[in-house]
Amino acid sequence: MSINDFNRDNEDSAEKRATERARLILDVHFDGADSTGVANTRDMSLGGVYMNTRAILPQGAILQLRIPFGGAVEAMVSAEVMYSNPGVGVGLRFLALDEHARQVLESELANA
Repeated sequence: MSINDFNRDNEDSAEKRATERARLILDVHFDGADSTGVANTRDMSLGGVYMNTRAILPQGAILQLRIPFGGAVEAMVSAEVMYSNPGVGVGLRFLALDEHARQVLESELANA
């Protein structure tokens, strides 16, 4: 892969995102696709999150996430695996955030 291919791939990925991502590193509890575990986030937005995990989570899988932000503040969301890097991590798209989850995410992302 040439540097031009790399830059074009990054530009294409940025254009696909509807919301800006913030660097936010948290532990996220996930359940779905015959896997349950805790993963670390790399970045997050109102649209989704990238999780570092060794779990094999196939593209299209639906996961239930519990995202604790500290204290009693947490968000419960459903997410779809949009892409998977087996043994490394997954890119997730949030599905239909309820009002509480949206408020918590907006508040936490604004402070990130």
